[in-house]
Amino acid sequence: MQSQVKVKVYKTDELPPDWFKRQKADPKATQQLEDDVKAIISQVKENGDKALVELAKKFDKAELTLKTLIVRKEEIKEAYTKTSPQQLSALNFMKERVSNFQKQILTQTDINTSGDGLWVQTVLRPIESVGCYVPGGQAAYPSTLVMTVVPAKVAGVPRIVVCSPSDAKGKVNPLVLVAADICGVDEIYKVGGAQAIAALAYGTKGIRPVRKIVGPGNKYVTAAKVLVSQDVAIDMPAGPSEVLVLADESADARLIAFDMVSQAEHGGDSVAGLITTCEKVALEVQKNLATVVASAERSEKVCEALSKYGFIIICKNMEEAANLVNQFAAEHLEVMTTKPKEIAEKLIAGLILLGPYSPVAFSDYGSGTDHVLPTGGFAKSFSGLSALDFVRRVSIVESSRTGLERVKDSIKILAEAENLPNHNKAIQARFEK
Repeated sequence: MQSQVKVKVYKTDELPPDWFKRQKADPKATQQLEDDVKAIISQVKENGDKALVELAKKFDKAELTLKTLIVRKEEIKEAYTKTSPQQLSALNFMKERVSNFQKQILTQTDINTSGDGLWVQTVLRPIESVGCYVPGGQAAYPSTLVMTVVPAKVAGVPRIVVCSPSDAKGKVNPLVLVAADICGVDEIYKVGGAQAIAALAYGTKGIRPVRKIVGPGNKYVTAAKVLVSQDVAIDMPAGPSEVLVLADESADARLIAFDMVSQAEHGGDSVAGLITTCEKVALEVQKNLATVVASAERSEKVCEALSKYGFIIICKNMEEAANLVNQFAAEHLEVMTTKPKEIAEKLIAGLILLGPYSPVAFSDYGSGTDHVLPTGGFAKSFSGLSALDFVRRVSIVESSRTGLERVKDSIKILAEAENLPNHNKAIQARFEK
């Protein structure tokens, strides 16, 4: 098993142009994917719930009917019997952590100013309805449900819908159902893949459409979200999961290896990289990776990911290292240096984790921060999911006669400069006797 792990070590003067080590899109494959997803969306638009049943059988081998597409209360009760007290406690712990953090985010947006006869307030209004996609298939992701639903709940969204694929027996993972119940989901449907995104975007007889769709998924889900974004809001395009570690000579190579392996177990296209200023750390991480992988569960997927998309880069100094970090703009960035807070101020990433006791797994399950994050370099322009993604900001403005009089001359100048004379007349009319 050790010989299968091939994570190459580069120095910056020998970096290949494609050092980014992200999955490269084949134009033909991309076009085929888009065509396939368009066909699924059209099928759902035309045939509604019937199409959802047919596609569930085709892709998930699930035997569903029009009546069993929706999760019933009895199924949620049954799910509780399959959930241990420890699992229930952990889900409630995560929900409370995330909820408390999201509430603090909303308090930072309270803007209310007044003076010189002018009063301006910015208020937040929740989006009317949201669809949260929770992946299924080989693994269950109750944490994704918590991370998508709780911020929407905190924001006050009145209708929250979850779509998640069922197994061949028509059952959604019990932990996902229990998480949905404790987080206050309004509707749960046994629908996965691109067809779920189509149903949330355009609606069927049994599923009313939503105003915004959030949540990660496979390439079909991502392609569908991009295609329907012309008609309904989405959070962000989401690709394979990523971790990048920035380390100096103080870093623990063994811990870095464990963190890279933990990220690689997401799938064969996951990205795990190390950028360091210390050659000794680089070589020790390379050696430790072989040891950790040898005893890792799901080692086949881990090996595939590390061999294809793993990398280690040795830089001359921290400035050079930070530059590479920002070029990559990782989903998760772990900073293991002597002064992590100082360097973190200069770095770009979806989430920045400082020090040896802040691994990605901590942020996934225990920190209260949201783990729905921008991937594929989108951290340069996108933020992680938060309650702010589920609200609309509305400004409310009131001016007194005195306040308007103070600014009417400036308004006149600008209105005339833009050849909008009636804008000025609308102001002046308020001061005519």
